[in-house]
Amino acid sequence: MSELWRLTAAEAGRGIAAGEITSEALVRSCLERIGDRDPEVEAWAHLDPDYAIRGAREADSSPSGGPLHGVPFAVKDVIDSSELPTEYGAPAIHGGHRPERDAACVAAMRRAGAVLMGKTVSTEFATFQPGKTRNPHNPGHTPGGSSSGSAAAVGASMVPIAFGNQTAGSLIRPAAFCGVVGLKPTHGTVDLTGILPLEPSFDTLGYMARSVDDVGLFYDIVRGAAPAAPADGPGRAPRVGLCRTHHWKKADAVCREAVERAAARFSDLGAEVAEIDLPDDFAAIPDSHRVILNAGLTQSLARQYADSRDRLSERLRGMIEEGLGYDEATLEAARTHARACRAAAGDAFGECDVLLTPSAPGEAPEGLGMTGDPIFQTTWTLLHLPCVTLPFATGPRGLPIGVQLIGSRGEDSAVLAVAKWFHGRM
Repeated sequence: MSELWRLTAAEAGRGIAAGEITSEALVRSCLERIGDRDPEVEAWAHLDPDYAIRGAREADSSPSGGPLHGVPFAVKDVIDSSELPTEYGAPAIHGGHRPERDAACVAAMRRAGAVLMGKTVSTEFATFQPGKTRNPHNPGHTPGGSSSGSAAAVGASMVPIAFGNQTAGSLIRPAAFCGVVGLKPTHGTVDLTGILPLEPSFDTLGYMARSVDDVGLFYDIVRGAAPAAPADGPGRAPRVGLCRTHHWKKADAVCREAVERAAARFSDLGAEVAEIDLPDDFAAIPDSHRVILNAGLTQSLARQYADSRDRLSERLRGMIEEGLGYDEATLEAARTHARACRAAAGDAFGECDVLLTPSAPGEAPEGLGMTGDPIFQTTWTLLHLPCVTLPFATGPRGLPIGVQLIGSRGEDSAVLAVAKWFHGRM
């Protein structure tokens, strides 16, 4: 087997630009890797090898569109693609659905010359009912959700980069469980046209890869910036806030030790590390997030609930019905709390460039019936802050443990720079 599949997206893009490899050779290598790993992992919802090879040949015969020209990428199955099915993790309801056009983010990657490899498994409507995907490090464990297929495909080196998205913890948690780099940017930075909406005040497109450079280039292309690798640090010693959050006790001992060890490593590398406590009002953010999300589902999935209620999972029906049961005062209280916490979020950082927190409570849980607890993501999702998870440690069951860096609103480049500085020196 050719081992071009081992290349990061940036490495592959440079090789293609230099004429050292072709996109077709890279895609064929990834397809061989998929043939080897996917029978066990089951990351793909829709994969057409002939389609992917045609895309690679087109890239090889076209002028370069940028640093990821000819590089294959995967798309979560809640993100529209005009030439491959988009079933929103619900084939019983949307089986074989073909959107009329690509989502804006897919179109941006195509314009940049990247090759659409296929669609990856999502949980049901990007909520909590798992799909078929298994953790690439141990198939008896969850890959997380809802971006389960994207995380597993990148984690198993079947594709170098993949789109996910996050409305609760759908990007950072599976990236951490599958041992890859994940970026959830500041909310509202890119066009979400063509992505299944759940709750617009939370919905955020995200990016997965095996390096910080890759997620930075990926994000730049989609947001319409001149693509460039992130800076290697902020130009001085990073200032890092060790933030245990109000939910520290929900992290297991191995996770807590990993975060504290990451803080010590930052300090050893010359970073300034300080303890940061979040405002008391932030403790209730997960509760407000749940209310706002469930109320949002009553709008975004109203048609599916009305027409196909019996084909929705019990779990999703329960979320929608809880949302239908809220009175206006309950919903307005949650929204008011969310706005107040967002207004206070900037002050929570003090002088720090980033906050260091758990990515998830620990290793990926055993079993495939649940996708894990999003408790270490919902706060940052509601606050609209950029987040990067980095694979940092290995737990006692041999599964990855990530640590999460949180940036101030709009400071996506800064959090990526600190992430690159740390990841390259771990």
